[in-house]
Amino acid sequence: MFEGSYLGRDDALTDDARLECGICWWVYDPAEGDELGQVPPGTPFSRLPADWTCPNCDAPKHKFLVVND
Repeated sequence: MFEGSYLGRDDALTDDARLECGICWWVYDPAEGDELGQVPPGTPFSRLPADWTCPNCDAPKHKFLVVND
């Protein structure tokens, strides 16, 4: 397990946490949402649908890592 791995731990995320895909490095920013996935801006990563995947490479949510700014 990598440091910062999400691994489905919604309780460990803040609503403004940004997460990066561990496969293609696309960053989910809740302030921006996911236009392709029809996720409106302001949606925290923890509230994304269970079947949501990376819009760039289709990686599942558990492949994302928390971005530490």
